[in-house]
Amino acid sequence: MGKGGEQGGDSGEPAAQIRFYTWEEIQKHNLRTDKWLVIERKVYNVTKWANRHPGGQRVISHCAGEDATDAFQAFHINPTLVQKFLKPLLIGELAPGEPSQDRDKNSQLVEDFRTLRKTAEDMNLFRASPLFFSLYLGHIIAMEVLAWLMVSYFGTGWITTLILACILTTSQAQAGWLQHDFGHLSVFKKSSWNHIVHKFVIGHLKGASANWWNHRHFQHHAKPNIFKKDPDVNMLHIFVLGDTQPVEYGKKKLKYLPYNHQHEYFFLIFPPLLIPVYFQIQIISTMIRRRFWADLAWAISYYLRYFITYIPFYGVLGSLCLLTFVRFLESHWFVWVTQMNHIPMEIDSEKHRDWLSSQMAATCNIEQSFFNDWFTGHLNFQIEHHLFPTMPRHNFWKVKPLVKSLCAKYGVQYEEKPLGKAFVDIVGSLKKSGDLWLDAYLHK
Repeated sequence: MGKGGEQGGDSGEPAAQIRFYTWEEIQKHNLRTDKWLVIERKVYNVTKWANRHPGGQRVISHCAGEDATDAFQAFHINPTLVQKFLKPLLIGELAPGEPSQDRDKNSQLVEDFRTLRKTAEDMNLFRASPLFFSLYLGHIIAMEVLAWLMVSYFGTGWITTLILACILTTSQAQAGWLQHDFGHLSVFKKSSWNHIVHKFVIGHLKGASANWWNHRHFQHHAKPNIFKKDPDVNMLHIFVLGDTQPVEYGKKKLKYLPYNHQHEYFFLIFPPLLIPVYFQIQIISTMIRRRFWADLAWAISYYLRYFITYIPFYGVLGSLCLLTFVRFLESHWFVWVTQMNHIPMEIDSEKHRDWLSSQMAATCNIEQSFFNDWFTGHLNFQIEHHLFPTMPRHNFWKVKPLVKSLCAKYGVQYEEKPLGKAFVDIVGSLKKSGDLWLDAYLHK
């Protein structure tokens, strides 16, 4: 797999200078103050560097004490550039007798997955179509213009305002899916171009923060559905998820809310409030607290553009109400689409699985159709997206048959369902977890 050797014994240095480590030794270094990880049999000490990691210090810390080869390949589009940063952190190699995989992982499955990735690269599936992304951005800008033209020509009546809100909601939701592409470096060959356009799309078109999104979202990708590592399953005691957390809460007699009714109060809390309240507070406070001034400037440019456009028609208060209503509608769209792939799947504590198995346990797909692709921003191909986060979304359907056959070979479940069933399953899994909590609360 790699460029490994030239830094070590192959460079003509006496072998005594290379330190060899066992997995037992490496696994001890997974603390906040002491983090090692392995990439292609090389051992790196990332303790001090973690704070400077562009994807955020948490995502790299989540892999401490483990083989991070597949995670490393999944997130970085320019490994040679990253090698420059890795070189000074190198402290040794795995001892010759040690397997490449930690914790008895199936090395044949890991090898086959890496071969699959290589095949996808050879098929040019990591090359983006400029036309696809140009048209996509074009249809978002067209909706923004259409909304303004409508209110200019038809005035501010209730019907016009409702249609306007729906157009703006659609534009916001689609801009959300588009920023996701740039955030994952899946459009341009150069990371720097992806970062610049990401700031424009999430900042100027949506009023949010690229750094906030990166630090949050990459953790989710590195460790999906794993408590204490995936921020998307940190429900702040409002919901209990999966099969183990509800039982733990029940046994400890924790009842922050009546969790046996969480599938009902979900409708009142999660879809309507996530974006307009929780994310809004989190984004603004993160930008100020962490001094993401460039992100703040981009976000301000969004609000300036929005208010300059709509204050002449609706006044200050009216424009504010319209924006809040749009965020409220967008929040419903966002929640149902983002939760359908993960909430009904396994949610548990860290199990140290290989990359393929950990992503498959936490992720399912939704059936493909033109509407589903557009409505979900291709997140209906969540499995392929999770296995290959930097792959442009218009190529997911091409790699899908290869992923399915690899899963079939190793008996790994590949789950796919219709859109309606996926939505119903969110509520069903919340009900199941709530019932588990109630049972443990009353009887254990």
